[in-house]
Amino acid sequence: MFKKLIVVAALIVGGLLVAAAAETEEERIAPDFELFGVDYRYHSPAMYEGAEALVLVFTCNHCPVSVRYEDPLINLANEYQPQGIQFLAINTNPVDKVEADGFPQMIQRAEEKGFPFPYLYDETQKVSRAYGATVTPHIFVRTPDDRIVYEGAVDNRGREPNYLADALDDILAGREVRTPESAQFGCTVKYRTEEEQEARFNLFDLD
Repeated sequence: MFKKLIVVAALIVGGLLVAAAAETEEERIAPDFELFGVDYRYHSPAMYEGAEALVLVFTCNHCPVSVRYEDPLINLANEYQPQGIQFLAINTNPVDKVEADGFPQMIQRAEEKGFPFPYLYDETQKVSRAYGATVTPHIFVRTPDDRIVYEGAVDNRGREPNYLADALDDILAGREVRTPESAQFGCTVKYRTEEEQEARFNLFDLD
């Protein structure tokens, strides 16, 4: 009887572990999206289906940390985009929350810095919420099979390890990403409250 209880308990625990693993894997699936960019075009992951991976940079104009990482991200994009890694910057903050993060300011910023990647506006904040972006910048690396294989910071606050570059090197070499997650840091995403969201979009069906 005791052995049977052990077996049953093991099966239950095993089932919970499998369920937890499945849930974790499901949480790492990258949501789809389509967003308007400063180039006046819509962009979606499907447009880059030939890429080895997509680097999604949730960012904004006004945050000092985002500004600090603009040049490192430009350098990384210039290094890795010719190798098949596509970068996409996504502004998480709508103009009604931060005036400096409005679409005209995005255009100006992209022109001033010469961004070598699309700069997209998540005006509804649906994409930022779907990915779980919490700060700017917050990095997600998405593979062609829609998995998120890296999430976190560009680097260790200006020092090694260079988490994002290491992840991209692993992808290009066909290896598992050595550090799939790091602690992101920056300015908090300025999310609307539910009431603010409803008040702004109550005339539209966004689904």
